[in-house]
Amino acid sequence: MAVGKSQSLFRDKPVKVLLAKPGIDGHDRGMFVLARAFRDAGMDVLYAGLLPTPEEVVDTAVNEDVDVIALSLLNGAHLVVFKKVADLMRSRGIDDIAIVGGGTIPEPDRPKLEKIGVSGNFGPGTPLSVIIEHVTERAAQARKKKMGE
Repeated sequence: MAVGKSQSLFRDKPVKVLLAKPGIDGHDRGMFVLARAFRDAGMDVLYAGLLPTPEEVVDTAVNEDVDVIALSLLNGAHLVVFKKVADLMRSRGIDDIAIVGGGTIPEPDRPKLEKIGVSGNFGPGTPLSVIIEHVTERAAQARKKKMGE
């Protein structure tokens, strides 16, 4: 990513991302790959562990003051579970934490997730550089909201 306005937002404080697999999905290998890639890109990374509830994900995100929640599911429940996280965020008036998604998400479901505020929705094989760039951009947008821009 070229040095620009969004990168200058992170000069004093790195992007802080919460990785979460809410719902019934014990396949966490990809989360560890992402955690390492995000860390190597200079981000602060928190992992919510296996099987957190959507409420626990949102509570952790708020308590830890993250910029981005990165959700992943491989079990096909993404429309229900990701929506629950997004709905909880809206119901609590939280609009300054970005939500990105990934996992085995069929192409027809991606616009549905975008509509509820979950962006990215990356599938297996997506280059880590693409995911990192997207998370960085979404974090910049979230920080602008926090700063009232």
